Amino acid sequence: MDIFTPQQRSRNMSLIHSKDTKPELVLRSAIHRAGFRFRKNDRRYIGTPDLILPRYNAVIFIHGCFWHGHENCRLFRLPKTNTEYWTKKISRNKERDRQIVQTYLDNSFRVGIVWECSLTGKKTKEKIAYTTGQISLWLEEELSENYREF
Repeated sequence: MDIFTPQQRSRNMSLIHSKDTKPELVLRSAIHRAGFRFRKNDRRYIGTPDLILPRYNAVIFIHGCFWHGHENCRLFRLPKTNTEYWTKKISRNKERDRQIVQTYLDNSFRVGIVWECSLTGKKTKEKIAYTTGQISLWLEEELSENYREF
């Protein structure tokens, strides 16, 4: 049973935006402090990546664990109401993500996916520093993986 009325639920859902989310702002700030320069949310790129690093021929997507169906994550739990709708929605999101990543890989881009859970929770500052360090290593190594999840 939903604890909110349909009007309250609608209002809450309308407040969720696709860009400039808290994890995105925190990571952008940390990556900028680490010396990387990037474009953000450039609609000219397929899927509107959260960060585009042209110098490294790389794009980074920052995924919310719920919206993108992060498997075995504490932040992803299928809602108990309207389960059929949410299952279809999250499945479509995951399929779209796969297609977008494959398009970038086919065009010789490097793709990084940063999950919300790697930036939030207990010891947030340490998590952000660790993730930023991992992204830095990934970007600066010439022969590194073309696809990486953080």
